[in-house]
Amino acid sequence: MEISHIEHIGIAVPNLEEAIKYYENVLGLKCYKQEVVEDQKVTTAFFKAGDTKIELLEATSPDSTIAKFIEKNGGRGGMHHIAFAVEDGVANALKECEDKGVRLIDKAPRKGADGLNIAFLHPKSTEAVLTELCENPNK
Repeated sequence: MEISHIEHIGIAVPNLEEAIKYYENVLGLKCYKQEVVEDQKVTTAFFKAGDTKIELLEATSPDSTIAKFIEKNGGRGGMHHIAFAVEDGVANALKECEDKGVRLIDKAPRKGADGLNIAFLHPKSTEAVLTELCENPNK
């Protein structure tokens, strides 16, 4: 697997509009895109900090993984995952990870926010950090 860069850092937030205000008004970043991802039951907002994106995630359903994450954190958000861009494709990276004994959340790539193909690795196999593998299908 060849990782080219950190694609984004995912941050769960209980209130997307309030979080956007902080990132824009305090940190001076600009939200360049908001998107609802129906199958993940989230609304996302994206910012760029240099070459790395920040993805804010707000739950759209109480049974979403983001809602459960926030509930576990006492109603507060926090860093949810780190995403790495892979050059040799998410499917190949998943196979390589599985061959090395890594527990997969996704057995195959799926569509994610911002037009990416994505898959997650289970934090029980990744030093307790939810890890996302990403590829831009238009590259």
